[in-house]
Amino acid sequence: MAHTAPRTQLRTRTRRTGRRHPAVATLMALPLAALLLLVFDGWETVATQASSVGVMLGR
Repeated sequence: MAHTAPRTQLRTRTRRTGRRHPAVATLMALPLAALLLLVFDGWETVATQASSVGVMLGR
């Protein structure tokens, strides 16, 4: 048999386990928060909804 070069391994994405840095989570949430602020006409409504979700999640 002919000698062939070994195949290279395919690079696979490794997913980190653990928590995200709070700054990364904040940057991910800011566009959604801005959209909700525009859709629901005001900060008070968004704050009330966020508070309700927090209570529902037990925080």
